[in-house]
Amino acid sequence: MSTIFSKIIAGEIPSYKIAEDDRFYAFLDINPVRPGHTLVVPKEEKDYLFDLDDDTLGAMMVFAKRVASAIKSATSCRKVGVAVIGLEVNHAHIHLIPISREGDMDFKKKQTLPEEEMKDLCTRISSAVKL
Repeated sequence: MSTIFSKIIAGEIPSYKIAEDDRFYAFLDINPVRPGHTLVVPKEEKDYLFDLDDDTLGAMMVFAKRVASAIKSATSCRKVGVAVIGLEVNHAHIHLIPISREGDMDFKKKQTLPEEEMKDLCTRISSAVKL
């Protein structure tokens, strides 16, 4: 059965797409920890990030690095934090979260942003991605 992320990648569920190539897809989290919180997922369905083969995992990190650079330049964050939890959706993924202090990565403080703010963030970040 397809995961929700596979349905997003296939366009069956709308998303705020940040970047895409033949192997990976990045999109804004709809309940972000911080504005600009982005998920990076492989197009291949794998439940656990560390079950990806070495080449795919390495390429995913390089893809995530490029997206993180765009997040940093499009937001006023000091750095982009990285988290791998993997329990909420059974599809490998990396969280990229704009941060300025350690407490900014508190997953208990998820929020809902207005659609216009999500669209603006999506435009600013996606236009800064250099793949």
